[in-house]
Amino acid sequence: MYRRSAAAAVLLTAALTLTACSSGGKADSGAEAKAKPPASSAAPDPADSPAPSAPAADAKPTGPVLPDTKLTPKTGSFTAQEKKYLSGRVPEKMDPAAVLQSGQEACQRVALTAKRDKDAATGAVITGEIPGAKDAITHLCPEQKPILVAAEKGFPEGPRTSPAAGTYRALTQASTCTWEAKSKDGSLLASGPETQPNAGDKITATIPAGTAEFNSSGCYAWIPA
Repeated sequence: MYRRSAAAAVLLTAALTLTACSSGGKADSGAEAKAKPPASSAAPDPADSPAPSAPAADAKPTGPVLPDTKLTPKTGSFTAQEKKYLSGRVPEKMDPAAVLQSGQEACQRVALTAKRDKDAATGAVITGEIPGAKDAITHLCPEQKPILVAAEKGFPEGPRTSPAAGTYRALTQASTCTWEAKSKDGSLLASGPETQPNAGDKITATIPAGTAEFNSSGCYAWIPA
């Protein structure tokens, strides 16, 4: 009985080996075609993607630039708003279309991020995580101006001197966000959060009048609450 069982096992192993060899060691193509990512997989945030490769949307040339009269593409033409965006931004020997593309990519990243999370888009503009977003929105994608308006009222995490008094909301739900407000002599006026927040909680900070420095860490960016 033992020998028969062992022989059967050997035959089964050989059959499996031959099957793998006949398929080239690959999974069934039909199974591959049906494979899908888990439903819980999050789409990548455009704000986290690398900045445009050439040139950076917020970069200003340090050398000679093309005069406005020569801001013409190799084919077609630029709109009046595109020319305003390109003015003073195109290095002398560079194709203006390449510079315009970097601004258009900034617009696209803002739009895609805002579609998923407006707070994330606002924070990305405040922190500069989407390079050149302010100029790009102003001239190339004015439909995103609500994001820009919100961003212009905010500020990034880190030290901030002479902040306007008021209540602000952190553009993050991280439980590691902390903040403190100090007077001119360095004494602590306020700090928070008062209790450890849970992930997903809204985090606010009230900056007292007379605050000389407001400092925060792990909070990403702030906008008026």
